[in-house]
Amino acid sequence: MDSSGPTLRHDLAVRMAELARTIAAPRALVQVLNDVTATAVELIPGADIAGILLVKKGGEFESLADTTGLAAELDNLQHDFREGPCAEAALQETVVRCDDLRTESRWPRYAPAAMELGVLSSLCFKLYTADRTAGALNLFSFRAGVWDADAETTGTVLAPHAAAAILATRHDENMQAALSTRDRIGQAKGIIMERYGVDDVRAFEMLRLLSQESQIKLADVANRVIETRTQSN
Repeated sequence: MDSSGPTLRHDLAVRMAELARTIAAPRALVQVLNDVTATAVELIPGADIAGILLVKKGGEFESLADTTGLAAELDNLQHDFREGPCAEAALQETVVRCDDLRTESRWPRYAPAAMELGVLSSLCFKLYTADRTAGALNLFSFRAGVWDADAETTGTVLAPHAAAAILATRHDENMQAALSTRDRIGQAKGIIMERYGVDDVRAFEMLRLLSQESQIKLADVANRVIETRTQSN
């Protein structure tokens, strides 16, 4: 009786518990994502390389947690050719599987370029990240015909952990930005109150009106007010 299935499921369960703890702990995003890609290579037979691709709203590519350095090269090819499995998974499909690049017709420019780097197959999973950032967990092999149902199942379990780490980091960044903006607006209000002898409500109203009239964001108006005090000192 083949025990590889139960063993794989046990190993996956153990690693999922470990990853859950690392995501909950205050660790850098890159450390968490490195754990995810390393786990993918460890648990999925045939996976020689793993990496994470983020596609920003403007089409900019960012390669993260590359286990060998080759995943980033493959991402760059897809960026230049505007085609490929990782970008397709990030922006369109949930799972993009290629068993043999030698017979692949979906990416006529990417496939031969990837083969020149020694890659023959890939398995990519969409990351459900944020509205302005799409992403994919990507696996590559130097052999053809290595992916099976267990590989797809393991990848679909790992991908949400990477997505959760990215979302948590983005949330923290947004919170920090919001706090910084609030502080800058508060400084600008204090300057206006002191300079023009108005109360807190009137100071904020003046900032809001300046923002509307100039069609500049409130935070940017606040920065300009703060700069006037710096320049006058």
